[in-house]
Amino acid sequence: MKNYLNTNPSFKHMNEYNLIKKHILRKLVRQRIWMHKHTSIHNLSKGLPPSLKNKKEVKKVIGDLLNEEFLLSKPTSYGLEVSLSIKKKKEIEEFISKNL
Repeated sequence: MKNYLNTNPSFKHMNEYNLIKKHILRKLVRQRIWMHKHTSIHNLSKGLPPSLKNKKEVKKVIGDLLNEEFLLSKPTSYGLEVSLSIKKKKEIEEFISKNL
């Protein structure tokens, strides 16, 4: 009997989604990008392995992080800047620390 979790494409998709989300959040926490310190939205995918750099998937994760208010956006004349929300600090740290 096959293991359902390993053969289910939606499970693989969710695992990749969570890996990208965890990478982005860990990177911003490590660089201390909270509230009034910003970084370009283009920097978020840097450092991801090539197998996870699917632009469509990364854009979806970033959009979801903005909708969940984990990320705050700041439009500028030279592009969109983002930072972590201090109000969601506990939830962000819990997500990063849990095992995938």
